[in-house]
Amino acid sequence: MIGIQSPCSCMSPQEYNISVTGYGKDYVHYEKHRRFFRIFERCVDGKTPFVDIQRARYFTESMKQTENQPLPVRYGKALLHIARNIPVYVEDDQLIVGRTGSDISRHGILYPEVEGDTLAVGLRDALTRSNAPLAVDPEDVKYVEEHIAPYWTDKTFRAKFVSSLPEEMRKYSYNGPAPYTFIGEQASMNCSLQWVPDYAKVINRGIKSIKDEALARLAELDPDNPMEMSDKRDFLNAVVDTCDAIVIWANRHADLAEQKAAACTDPVRKEELLLIAATCRRVPEHPARTFYEAVQAQWFTQGFSRLERRHGGIVSNGRMDQYLYPFYKRDVEAGILDDDKALEIFDCLWLQMAQYMAIGLTPQAATQHEGYAHWEALTLGGQDRRGFDATNELSYLILRSKRETPLQHPDLAVRIHSRSPKDFLWEVAETVKTGQGYPKIFNDEEIIPLYVAKGAPIADALDYALSGCTEVRLPNVDTYTSLCTQVNYGAVIELVMRNGRLKDRGDELFTIETGDPETFSSYEEFREAFRKQLQWMLRHAMFMQYRIERMRAQTFACPFESMLSDVAFKACRDLDSVEKIPGGIDLAYYECIGFATAVDSLSAVKKMVYDEKLVSMKELKEALDANFEGREALLELLRKAPCFGNNDPYADSIGLDVETMSQEVTSRYVEFTGVNLDNRTTTITSNVPYGKIVGATPNGRLAGMPLSDGSSPSQGMDMNGPTAILLSNYNSKNWASTNRAARLLNIKFTPKAVEGDEGTERLVNFLRAFCDLKLWHIQFNVINRQTLLAAQQDPKKYRNLMVRVAGYSAYFVDLSLGLQNDIIARTAQESM
Repeated sequence: MIGIQSPCSCMSPQEYNISVTGYGKDYVHYEKHRRFFRIFERCVDGKTPFVDIQRARYFTESMKQTENQPLPVRYGKALLHIARNIPVYVEDDQLIVGRTGSDISRHGILYPEVEGDTLAVGLRDALTRSNAPLAVDPEDVKYVEEHIAPYWTDKTFRAKFVSSLPEEMRKYSYNGPAPYTFIGEQASMNCSLQWVPDYAKVINRGIKSIKDEALARLAELDPDNPMEMSDKRDFLNAVVDTCDAIVIWANRHADLAEQKAAACTDPVRKEELLLIAATCRRVPEHPARTFYEAVQAQWFTQGFSRLERRHGGIVSNGRMDQYLYPFYKRDVEAGILDDDKALEIFDCLWLQMAQYMAIGLTPQAATQHEGYAHWEALTLGGQDRRGFDATNELSYLILRSKRETPLQHPDLAVRIHSRSPKDFLWEVAETVKTGQGYPKIFNDEEIIPLYVAKGAPIADALDYALSGCTEVRLPNVDTYTSLCTQVNYGAVIELVMRNGRLKDRGDELFTIETGDPETFSSYEEFREAFRKQLQWMLRHAMFMQYRIERMRAQTFACPFESMLSDVAFKACRDLDSVEKIPGGIDLAYYECIGFATAVDSLSAVKKMVYDEKLVSMKELKEALDANFEGREALLELLRKAPCFGNNDPYADSIGLDVETMSQEVTSRYVEFTGVNLDNRTTTITSNVPYGKIVGATPNGRLAGMPLSDGSSPSQGMDMNGPTAILLSNYNSKNWASTNRAARLLNIKFTPKAVEGDEGTERLVNFLRAFCDLKLWHIQFNVINRQTLLAAQQDPKKYRNLMVRVAGYSAYFVDLSLGLQNDIIARTAQESM
């Protein structure tokens, strides 16, 4: 393994360093990354995130002053008010500046436009919660309660959306004020879906160029055209205000750096502070000239995006090895940059990312985005806009940077394709083997053709960037920003077994009656009942999605994101507008939560009740009612049924059937709305709370236990090795439909399975197989079960132990006990 050779062949480098060096001064890369470790130990290592209310304060002040003005104009003015007033920081040792909140430690900022109606209660709860705790100043809580929360009581998207739902539909997503995990909506948790700004536009053109273009277009508006003098003028005025805002923000950092330099007695640090000041005067207003300026411009863009709005998954980093490479190459050739200096700059950038926590105070966020979830995906590799391999020296350098530092940020993602160089795949495999859960890996051979089939220009499809958990974005083509729904497929099984009822809800008819399963004479009848219940749920999910799309445009605007989008800027239309943006593509989705739980349950019923007749439906229902207590023999019998994840045609054909019948319902959404609605299996951590409302299921899962995650097998039910998991995903995918998108696939290896160069070779070949099968996504944990159990017993010692959760890495000890146990329960593959 590169960087750190573990003397114990049964431990990953991460396990070794936590157990032996503690990532202290004995760590082999400590001296090389001294600046990193000084900041890490002071601001990140084991630090509880601090809730900073300043963004919420100034955003609310501005919105109070601009009521009844057009929404894009209000957002532009709000960004100006924030930029002029929010505290700025130039931290000790840092080379990259642009924090969005307090420099006390890791921090999170508040978005009252999202959570204002629950903000006061959420902050009070944050003071006492044990899972992913937060530090809050009591005086700030008081200020929020008196000055911020009251204004937003009836103005948040959540408040408007929930009250707009028909009463008979509200129960599917809400149990009173609390979320109900039957049909979950994500739109009330964030302002927008995950997003990737066009960083290259800011880095190469500069903000002044964008402002000048906006001013020129304002001067060209037709005074006789009411649409131009209203909608377009509002948009362009908001762009001008936003351009001024980010430049003001950057210059305030320059002012502070100059003040600190004047007072600094350390000549080395004084020189660094003066360089920071000069850089902030230059970028992002003007084009970057050096690698360092380009990185600073990138971070200003990312940080300002976070000030503008909360994204589902945080704003992502895009294809950093592509847009930074010309600056890296030029500076190296000029002799003003070497790899050690580039690594130091990256260290500072990663630490800025790591100190921003996407905290959520809505009831959903605490359970569905555990462990301070983050998805600031940084994309490496892939192909260029002409279809040639895009791997370069920066691709390798960033992989090396991530191997050498114990940080879960950024969320590293890699694109591979059929011609990816073996050297690159080898470095990817070595990075996976460190055991820190990254990179997550995406497949050009599946994603690019699928996007082209959905209407994306081929060059833009080739240039896609990872965004969020397992999503992708085409920064200048994508125009869909509405968050989407999650559908509980485990609950569908229970609805069939209980004829439209849930044990969690007593005798209430929750959906529709599809017949008592005891009267079904064939699996075909049972399957038809499943299809009808699923259809009922998906129809309601589609209604919610349509309502979400229409209502978000009344609450949110994003002049900064919109001005960086080619198609939105050309149309002078905000990305949150409900109107179609010419040249854009709108791709929505719904999440299937508990895919393998549903497939395995259908398989068990088909095999044991109808094919083999080893159990009657009456016996099965009684066993489920009793949660298998006293029926352990039947429980073991059901668990012997064919299961998804074993390359078993019996179970995999049912998986294909489930995906196909889902798409038959939702594929019509585009007919009605012009928006594609794709089937996905990106659970994040929702499989844990979604499982809590579902009773025992026919696959042997006990009541309240987690549903299966993503498109992974049910916990512990994959018996035939990792390649069989790939093949089950291949076999169960409806290749005839384009209404499909991300399938999140988790695989856990023991360190022994990937030991040495032979293990690396096997992992490279496994990635080639994944690529050849045209699967969307895969990610790995490389860790011993004993390490996870030890971390539960001694969380302080293991505070920096990283695991892969669901599209992101997190510190294991920051997760709830339920999610920790879910990760432990995943099958550990001991060979390939």
